[in-house]
Amino acid sequence: MANEPVHYGKKHPRDSKGDPEIQKVLRERLNKGELPCAVAFQIASDLKVSPREVGRNADLMEMPLAKCQMGLFGYSPEKKIVKAADTVSDALRTALEQRLENGRLPCTQAWQVAKDLGLRKMAVASACEALDIKIASCQLGAF
Repeated sequence: MANEPVHYGKKHPRDSKGDPEIQKVLRERLNKGELPCAVAFQIASDLKVSPREVGRNADLMEMPLAKCQMGLFGYSPEKKIVKAADTVSDALRTALEQRLENGRLPCTQAWQVAKDLGLRKMAVASACEALDIKIASCQLGAF
């Protein structure tokens, strides 16, 4: 049903325990009831923990992640805002294809391509949309 609450914590074992320090910072940095992706990454950097650990704690707190830096989820009202690029350079296509794992592009690899080629993360996601490449393994654990 569309109106049933989402239970993010169910992705994790029943006996999963949160980290009190991470959860304290998450509560402090919550923005309009959501945790933006960029904020989650800043928290991970500040606390010297993995983005996955920040995402896990957010899940255990039933805190929705928002504003994926790749444009894949967490926007309103569309949820996904990334659109297919009109064209994709040969260099970008090759970089993406070289990093595929089981036909999908891990999020970490998408970010690395953006860094290596001096592109915005959203531009890489847009190229993936155009090439019908699915981005997988969200660094925060959202997908």
